[in-house]
Amino acid sequence: MNTLQNHLLGIGTWAIGGPWTFDGRPAGWGEVDDEVSVATIHAAVDGGIRLFDTADCYGAGQSERVLGKALAQLPKNVRDEVVVATKFGNLFDETTRSGGGQDVRPEYIRQACENSLRRLGIDAIDVFQLHGGVGDAAEAAPVIAVLEELVAEGRIKAFGTSVDAPSVAEAFAGSPYGVSVQTQANVFGHQAEVLETARRTGLAVLARSPLAMGLLTGKYDETNRPAADDVRRDTPWWTYFDDDAMADWLKRLDTVRELLRTDGRTLTQGALAYLWGLKVIPLPGARTPAQAIEHAGALAFGPLPSATFDQITELMQDSPEMMS
Repeated sequence: MNTLQNHLLGIGTWAIGGPWTFDGRPAGWGEVDDEVSVATIHAAVDGGIRLFDTADCYGAGQSERVLGKALAQLPKNVRDEVVVATKFGNLFDETTRSGGGQDVRPEYIRQACENSLRRLGIDAIDVFQLHGGVGDAAEAAPVIAVLEELVAEGRIKAFGTSVDAPSVAEAFAGSPYGVSVQTQANVFGHQAEVLETARRTGLAVLARSPLAMGLLTGKYDETNRPAADDVRRDTPWWTYFDDDAMADWLKRLDTVRELLRTDGRTLTQGALAYLWGLKVIPLPGARTPAQAIEHAGALAFGPLPSATFDQITELMQDSPEMMS
């Protein structure tokens, strides 16, 4: 049985790792208070969320440590319901809070697993995900072999890939313990080929950037952007807050703003509900209990009406992120 198939919503924990750098560029979302982060995780759990996605490199290990601390404070019966998904493959140094490069050699994967178990304070990782370092099925094969060994040894329960190349996803699906592919998906677009591969092979789809790094919450505009040292302002992966692109993204948001608010949802809740129409599991980040409560509140509404979902999809057909 797929470890993730019963989960509708998770929480991403990149932001709670705090400041760090990767390849010399800001890779965090700004300063955080660890106690607030713990309270945020507890608020998510209280709201019914049982899936938390992290990575060993987030905050150069800090995100895993904080998540582990929060989970350790839960009653055992609740903690046993939580699925922890973390990632490996990016190189970093916990002392300098900096990283760069990738490593997927068998010995590194094993060491990364042990380090994540230590930081999380758990006996086995529920879903151990490849963060990067491979480009095709042939390169993925030896990684999968090591992951299968780790399952046999009881160090991990299942695994997935955050490298969303369809050939890599298919290779992971070829293992009985390959359960997921993580890919970018939000109102502005998704990669249809990745979703089709997942449906055909039985992989769960974990949706990263479900709120377009915060733009879909309605919090930001051209006069209010993330701070200059926030990863969202200096990244090759998104243009949502770039000087020459943000206005266009905001116009796209305006075309669907009221549709997302259908039946009394907030913008955030509507953006998450749209993704349920794609049959994926959104992983919105949260830095405060209020944000976690709002995310969890989307569960009570459920998916958007199919007609509303179709209308939003049609309005986004010309989006540069809507890939066939």
